[in-house]
Amino acid sequence: QEQAHAYTRHLMETEARLSREAWVRSTDATDLVCGEVTSLRTTVLGQMTEIRELHATDRRRQIVISEMLRADHRRSTEIIELRTALQGQVIALQAWVTILQGQQGLAGGPT
Repeated sequence: QEQAHAYTRHLMETEARLSREAWVRSTDATDLVCGEVTSLRTTVLGQMTEIRELHATDRRRQIVISEMLRADHRRSTEIIELRTALQGQVIALQAWVTILQGQQGLAGGPT
């Protein structure tokens, strides 16, 4: 019977040791997972901050592009207006040249 008690004690001690080892492994695994989660959370927060900064940069660039397009449109309008005015001046000069040529023709005719 003493041998049976010794065997039972041995089984109980082995079970207790295995249980402690399993608990330690479980705790280590939990700590590892918590560390991974914390690391991932930090990474995600950093990426979210970077995304917000990129959105802000993109908004600023879109504003600059819009301003440049408006300025380009204004310049195009000014160029069209200047071209129209220049064409009007060319037509007026051509009319003056025609008038002057007509006057020279009259003045240069036989007397």
